[in-house]
Order: sequence, then C-alpha cells, then structure tokens
Amino acid sequence: MSENIFPAEPVQGTADVVEENYSAKSISELSDLFVALRAGEDAMTRYKEAEAIKSAFYRLIARMRIENEGSPVDPQAQEALENAEQNFKAMYADYKKDRAEYNRAQDEMREANLAAKKAIIEELKALTEGQDDVSSCFPAFRELQNRWKEAGPVPAQSYRDINDSYQFQVEKFYDMIKINRDLRDLDFRKNLEVKIALCEQAEALSQRDDVVEAFKELQKYHEQWKEYGPVSKEYREDIWNRFKAATAVVNKKYQAHFESLKGEYEQNLEKKRAICEKAEELLRQEIGSTAEWNEAGKQMDELLAEWKTIGYATKKENQKIYERFRAACDTFYARKREYYTAVKDTMNENVSRKISLIEQAEALKDSTDWKKTTDQFISLQKQWKEIGYVPRKKADQLWKRFRAACDAFFENRDENAPKENDIYSNLKAKKRLIDEILAYESVEDEAANADKMRAFADRWNEIGHVPYKEKDNIIEAYRAAMNKKFPLFSKQRQQRQDGGKRSPKDALIARYNALQQDITTYENNIGFFSASKSSAPLIKQMQEKIEQSKRQLKELEEKIRNFEEDEQ
Repeated sequence: MSENIFPAEPVQGTADVVEENYSAKSISELSDLFVALRAGEDAMTRYKEAEAIKSAFYRLIARMRIENEGSPVDPQAQEALENAEQNFKAMYADYKKDRAEYNRAQDEMREANLAAKKAIIEELKALTEGQDDVSSCFPAFRELQNRWKEAGPVPAQSYRDINDSYQFQVEKFYDMIKINRDLRDLDFRKNLEVKIALCEQAEALSQRDDVVEAFKELQKYHEQWKEYGPVSKEYREDIWNRFKAATAVVNKKYQAHFESLKGEYEQNLEKKRAICEKAEELLRQEIGSTAEWNEAGKQMDELLAEWKTIGYATKKENQKIYERFRAACDTFYARKREYYTAVKDTMNENVSRKISLIEQAEALKDSTDWKKTTDQFISLQKQWKEIGYVPRKKADQLWKRFRAACDAFFENRDENAPKENDIYSNLKAKKRLIDEILAYESVEDEAANADKMRAFADRWNEIGHVPYKEKDNIIEAYRAAMNKKFPLFSKQRQQRQDGGKRSPKDALIARYNALQQDITTYENNIGFFSASKSSAPLIKQMQEKIEQSKRQLKELEEKIRNFEEDEQ
C-alpha cells in the first residue's frame, strides 16, 4: 500500500502567526532581528521569518506616522525614522537579491538531484530483474539506498512521482527477488524500529502548546518516514495507521488553532469597524475653537490608542479596514493642522500689531509734552487690550517691553510734575485719609454713616494724582478701607458696575449697543484674518457669530419696540 500522506492546508499562513510575534518589537529591535537573520547560515531557508519581520517593520512605520499626525515635528526623530526605513529597505533589497540567487542555485541543484534519482531508479530497476544470487545484489541495493538518501531534494512538482517510483522499485526488490530471508528480516526490523520511533515522536507532538511549531516538526517526520524502506507485511498496515493517526491529531489541532484565530479576527474586525465609525463621526462635527479641537484631538488619540490594543482582523479585510481608519486619521489631522496654521497666522499678526504699539510707545516715552503724550499712551494701552492672543512664549516678553515704555514715560512725567501738583504729597495725603477711614467708628445712625462716607469720598476725589507706579496699590487700599467701614460703599459700587438701576428697556438698549459693537469687532477680525492664506476656519467662525448676533439684534429690536408701544 502507499504510505504517502500530506497534511491538510492551514486556514491561514504561518507567516501571520510569526508576524504577530514581532508586533511588540521596536524599529531598532526589528532591524537587529533582520541583521541577525541575514548573518545566520540558514538565512536563505528562513525566508518566512524575513518576510514577517519586513511586514512588522513597515506596519510599525505606518503606525508611528499616524501617531505623529497633528503633533509638533521633531526633525531629529523624523530623520532617524527615515534613516531607519532606508537602511532596512537596503538590507531587505540585498537579502532579496541573495535569496533569488540562492533559489536559482537550489532549482539547479534540485534538477540535478532529480536526474540523479532517476538514474538510481533505473539502476534499481535493473537490479531487481533477473537476479537470483541475493548475496551478490544486496550490497549493490544498499549502495543505491545510500545514494538515494544523499541525493537531496528534487523540484516540488516531481517529488511525489519520483518517490512513488522509488518506493515501488524498493518494494518490488523485497517482494519479488528471492532475497536471503535473514538479511531481509534484519532490514525490516531496522526500518520498523525507526518508524516506531517516528510514531512516538509524532504522538508527542500532540502535547505541544505551540501547535504551529508542532505542525512544522511533523513535516520533518514525514520526510524522514519516506527515506526509510518498508517493514514486514504483518506490521505495515498497523505501523502506517499509527503514524497516520498521530498525524491526524496534530493536523486537527492545527486546523482548530486557525479556526479559533479566524473567530478572533472576525471580532477584531467588528471592533475596528466601530472605531472607524467613531472617527468618521468626529469628522462630521463642526469644530471651530481651540478648546473644541483639543477635545476632538483627545478623542482621536483615545481611538488611536484603542486601535493599537486590537489584534489583526481577517486576512481579507485587515488591509481595507486599516486604510479606512488611516483615511479618517489623515483627514482629521489635516483639518487640525489647517486650523492651527490659521490660529498661528492670526497670532503672528497680533504679534506684529503689538510690536507696532511697542515701537510707538518707545518713540513717545521720552516726550515732555505731558498732556498730549498721556492721552496717546492711554490710547495705546486701550488698543493693546483689544488685540487678541499672541504665542505664550512671546506674550510675557512683549508685555514687559510695552510696560517698560509706559512706565518710563509716566515715571518721568511724575518726577517732573509742577510743585502745585506735588504727586508725592498727594500720595501722603491719600495715605493719611485711608488711616482716618480705618480709624472711623460707625454710629447707629445710618444716615450719619452715609454722610461720613460721602465726605471721605469727596476728600479723596479732591486730592490730585499720585505717582503712576503707586496708583493701583493706593486705590486698592482705599477701596478696602471703605468696604470695611461702610457696607453701603461696596453696594453702590456694585450697582455702578451693573449699570445702576436701569429700566428693562434701558437694559435691552444697552444689550443692543453691545451686540452692534460685537458685530463691528467680528467684521474687523475678518479683515485681519483675510490676509492669511490658511484662516478659512476662523473666518467661517466669525461669519457664524455675526449671523447669530444679527438674529439677536432683530429679537432685541422687537422687544424694545414693544416697550415703546406700552409707554405711549
């Protein structure tokens, strides 16, 4: 009977499993693994490992590029990544070239081996025909067997036919030639011992945890099985069935392993689809502020982190789902870059505007035209407050420079104030008044307390200016003293800040005027932004605010008109 058996094809190639073993490696570790593989004597036979390392390397490169999207570019890190990729590409190209040469040599060797084995079969065929003297032909038979084992592999497409022909001639030699029974039985026993050992080794493979390695080992046992001749007829069926049964167990576990992976791949595919849907939903959102972009970026980072925790999807869908997620990431980070480019351009424009104010302030700081220049500095300070944000690393530097110019002028002005308006005397007078306020003892008559409060306030207002750099401190001390002694003071001040006791109509009119001012500010901002090539998102945001404010203006107009009709 024929002893040829070929294990069933796996559900998915072993290279996928090897590749998963490399998924946790870094760029440098994968490069080192490839260098070590190439340096080994068996480098040409380990091509599946080489392919797995290459696949893991480029997948890692792709993931790192996704992670870097939307983040500040580190030139050194970027250069290191590009160099690592180029070095690996060069190493793999050399390996591929060597592998092609190796395969060509192997093909030539297999063809030569095939010719040698065909010649051996012909010699074996001649040996089995017309030989009656066993003692003279058996040594020649042994020599042919040894030559067959040493001949090496043949082309895959010829493997089955050449081995079947050889086995047929060997069995024909044993069965048809009147060989010496003792020598034949000795050979049979030797073959039986070897095949029993192969059965035991194959049976032990079923206990291996690594079913992929067990399957690969089983293929080696099958090769060895074919190299040995038959056993006696009484054992042939049993020994073959035993080996076949052990093979079936390993094959079944191997198939089950890949079936289980298939189920896991399906689950991973569903998880990745869900992540893609969340990423695509994020793209559909209208994001118009820095806070919103920060929150959206955080959500995308979380999706990216979750993606990394999920293993491979099905082989058919894995690349497609990856490309879908990559497309969503690319679009998101491109929009984010566009937004921040516009913000950066706007901030740079604000820097230029503030530098212009600084230069004006520095040009005026030595002026002795106190009244005119004071008004100019007040105007510059007002304009400063109206300018938007600038980059954080420049904000403090710009402010200190602007403040230094302002302080220089006002301190110079204060030092040159006329004696009839002695600011330092005014400072002392205000300090004495604060001491009086703190020394005042309230009485039960609230009207008297109120009169005293107003008297203190009038005296305060009659005192002239104090040195510029002391202004904020002295005002804060005065308010603190008045708040402490006169609760009515803080209440009235709050009412003034709230607009006093305005009627509902007056409140609506004030709101109407504020909205008109907002619209003017937004329109001015659009004028500033239009100079930037990448400020489309900010312009769109300003336009939306203008439209919203105009709708509110119409509502306020209607409410004010209703109040006027009620008053008639």
